[in-house]
Amino acid sequence: MLAWMGPMQAQELAYAKWAIAQRCAESALVTEAVVARAFADGAIVRTHLLRPTWHFVAAEDLRWLLRVSAPRVHALNAYQARKLELDATTLSKSMDVIARSLEGGVYCTRDMLAEALARGGVVAAGHRLAYVMMHAELEALVCSGPMQGKQQTYALVDERVPKVAGELTGDEALAALTVRYFRARGPATAKDYATWASLTLGDARRGIALVEKLERREVSGRTYFAFGEGAPERGAPEVRLVQGYDEIIMSYSESKDVLFAGAPRAPVLTKGPAAFMHAILAQGRVIGHWRHTLEKKRVRVETKAY
Repeated sequence: MLAWMGPMQAQELAYAKWAIAQRCAESALVTEAVVARAFADGAIVRTHLLRPTWHFVAAEDLRWLLRVSAPRVHALNAYQARKLELDATTLSKSMDVIARSLEGGVYCTRDMLAEALARGGVVAAGHRLAYVMMHAELEALVCSGPMQGKQQTYALVDERVPKVAGELTGDEALAALTVRYFRARGPATAKDYATWASLTLGDARRGIALVEKLERREVSGRTYFAFGEGAPERGAPEVRLVQGYDEIIMSYSESKDVLFAGAPRAPVLTKGPAAFMHAILAQGRVIGHWRHTLEKKRVRVETKAY
């Protein structure tokens, strides 16, 4: 499924695993344990890839996706890196320490790597550590390893994700990312795609031009692109509960007003842990929000419809 639709935001790990299961054809059989096993085995990788935030991605797609996204995400991170005094020398030294700490199939948590960096003379904590690790991910040095209790570990990409022959590069990689975005998320605009993929608008338009089968349509002064499959037959309204960082929420920027269709954007109804931050969809549009509370013997789900 991830190889078909491309990266999925995985900022909240538990919710992101649920989002994968929701999209599988055999969703009734895809339990949390099934997704967790795919993650533990390395078939699914969690890493910073786009915008920049955590994403799940099919392991075999990791390297070519980074070839497309990493240069732009590095540029987006440059200001914060300067603010944190992470110059090229410090980052190079950090990468060497991290590589030595993980070589030979070793898995380390972020705290363990922070200790290794300190021993190597690199001060890394808080945001500084986060940006050091993100740099390592964008450089295809590290990605997720198996869970250690409730903590994610890191592994060397070259050990966790074996290289395969014929990996995509250049325009082939850009076209492949474009296909994955629009076949899973179209109709959408070039600006929607550029924001989602951390591309410049020029590169997003170039990617669209590389995919001949994309159809163009003007609606209310906007240009939308989509593959030409016929619209599904409309029966009873399909209603779904999705998490607040679901791809259907995060994949659009310019055209998000169409998705929300007048509904307030979460989390706006309350603040803090009680916020109704998750979305209720009907025929792909937000019609309300929901929240859940874990109780001793049940899960309480509350909804707010508009």
